[in-house]
Amino acid sequence: MTPSTADARRRALLRTARDVADDLAADAIVRDQAGKPPTDETARLREAGLPAALTPPGPDRGTDWRTACAVVREIAAADSSVGDVLARHYVHTWSGRFYASHQDATALEEESVGERWLWTGAVRAPWPDEDTDGADLTLRRHSTGHLLSGHRSVHTAVAMADQIVVDAVSAANGDVLVVRIPPGARGLSVEPAHDRLGQRVAGAGEVVLDRVTITPEQVLGRRPHDEESTTPFTALAEPALRLALCHVGLGIAEGALTEARDLSRGGRAHRLPGEDPDLFLTYGELASAAQTATAVVDRATDVMEQALDLGPHLDAEAAAGVAALVATAEAVTSKAALRITARVLELADAPGLDRFWRNARVLTAHRPVAHRLRSVGEHYLNGSHRAVAAFR
Repeated sequence: MTPSTADARRRALLRTARDVADDLAADAIVRDQAGKPPTDETARLREAGLPAALTPPGPDRGTDWRTACAVVREIAAADSSVGDVLARHYVHTWSGRFYASHQDATALEEESVGERWLWTGAVRAPWPDEDTDGADLTLRRHSTGHLLSGHRSVHTAVAMADQIVVDAVSAANGDVLVVRIPPGARGLSVEPAHDRLGQRVAGAGEVVLDRVTITPEQVLGRRPHDEESTTPFTALAEPALRLALCHVGLGIAEGALTEARDLSRGGRAHRLPGEDPDLFLTYGELASAAQTATAVVDRATDVMEQALDLGPHLDAEAAAGVAALVATAEAVTSKAALRITARVLELADAPGLDRFWRNARVLTAHRPVAHRLRSVGEHYLNGSHRAVAAFR
């Protein structure tokens, strides 16, 4: 593909994303209030070709990391639940590259594009996590491969996805395998999450698996047991997801600011916003916070793209640096999104504006800023390669 052709494809994809975002924004409040699974929303994404387009870049297919993140942010500004679906989809389509052989990853990506698959999943990091309690998914050997049993919480599209990626412990030898499951598999049931505070339309829920057959073709590869045995490229899997979610957080902040600005412009019949210095100051502070977060996230996005391009040639020092930048981006974005979405409620009084704060709160609730900052500090002081996997 020539550079001019690639640029034309990027521009076309971003135009499509803007069109889909405009469509989603028109009924975002009604959708949030209903809180139904994203059946119609994922249909809109498929119709626009976004799941097929947002796969790892390859010859005449896929999308580079930076462009994909721009698409996610555009969609998230209109509806962060749908942006969340698309962010997790894109990162999980990289699962083959993170865990499988090059040949198997290529074949899987081509099939995903051809079949227009939508991906989701929940792969745990290869180190102890305060939010997990032992192995919740177990694989037992079977004549056709493995039988998978247990349960796992999934944040998006749990009932709409075509591929669900999870990790599970082999009962035979303790290996942790990363596998993909089609949603119609026998023995698989879904329990949707109800009455969520925010991200209500993301389609979160729990998959319950009772002796689900996993064929050898559905096993992507082994997930290392610990950070020491994790290769630098595989170590990018977890920070890649967190960085994609930073773009969802930025979308929330940008959407909240835009909606509040439009309300401030249109709701003051006797005093124009331009005549109110205090309002000027407040919007200036909030816009600066959003722009600062954007600059940090964009920097991390550029570095992540460079690291992903290196593939198996990535070294541990570079991977640790990427993880440190992602943790910084998370900390800055989390603070900005929560501050902006709370502050706009004081600037404009309108139904539905609270959804931005609720969405930001749910998106950031399980990733405390203090953990990120401690890890950034450890990497800065010690230059530790352990920081590749230490950001929880």
